[in-house]
Amino acid sequence: MRLEIRSTWDGHPAAPGEHASVTLSATPDALCITVDAPLHGDPPPPGAPGPCWALWEHEVVELFIVGPSDTYTEVELSPHGHHLLLRLSGVRQITERLLPLDFSAAADGARWSGTARLPWSLVPPAPRRLNAFAIHGLGAHRRYLAASPVPGEAPDFHRIHCFPVLPLPGE
Repeated sequence: MRLEIRSTWDGHPAAPGEHASVTLSATPDALCITVDAPLHGDPPPPGAPGPCWALWEHEVVELFIVGPSDTYTEVELSPHGHHLLLRLSGVRQITERLLPLDFSAAADGARWSGTARLPWSLVPPAPRRLNAFAIHGLGAHRRYLAASPVPGEAPDFHRIHCFPVLPLPGE
């Protein structure tokens, strides 16, 4: 499955140079997440690559996987090798934070790619909704992009009921 990030958070077309993609594939032990995105050159988060709180304040690509009863996993990946893995039960109700994640990222010219392996134990059972986002820029030039727009007055990627519903097998 491939999620194409080609619009702003509220549904306006993004510039072609901002387009990113998140590809999902399955192995017996993990959900593999592959990112292909432009490298905007924002400053990296402080500290060595690895788990990083408040990664959403930096250049990042995010994946939200929503299961039943509004349980969801949020995966944030940066071009600098930092990541943030959260599990939530209800909107913004974090139950686990700064979880370890097998993640690597590499820049190649004006683009970066990253690969993460999310163990199935961290994926909500029977996922029903999915969305991907990209954030970059500083100050007034901050940009919030989405694979599927989330309406509202301001960017809010926790509007999980606005995410597309995944078809069940046989649908």
